[in-house]
Amino acid sequence: MNGYKKILLAVDLSDNSRLVGERAKAIAKCYDADITLLHVVEYVPVEPMGEALLPTVQIESELVDRARTKLAELAETLALSQAPRLVETGSIKAEIVRAAQKLGADLIVLGSRERHGLAILLNFTEDTILHAAPCDVLAVRIT
Repeated sequence: MNGYKKILLAVDLSDNSRLVGERAKAIAKCYDADITLLHVVEYVPVEPMGEALLPTVQIESELVDRARTKLAELAETLALSQAPRLVETGSIKAEIVRAAQKLGADLIVLGSRERHGLAILLNFTEDTILHAAPCDVLAVRIT
């Protein structure tokens, strides 16, 4: 194995994204790899209740703009301001896999939350990505 050269860092922009990013940076440093940051906006439209609601396109656009701003701030915090940043819309699982394929990534780094009780039975993002990804996946444990 020649090591990792293209790392896709998939973040949810929560407070834990920095921890996940630091792990990706450490691996990238070992292999002299490039990192691309990715956030997926999974927009779930609400049913219209009247004329007061903003059009769906405008709401989605605002969510994407906000995500771009937060992703740029995270990149700056991680000293990755020169790294490519992607904000996609759609299914988180599908978009992460699609981005990895498109980039030719050889590693996806994402966060993984601890599960308890009934949550263990549910299909979580990291599980789906692990089985559908075209490359290795590192799920950073978040407590």
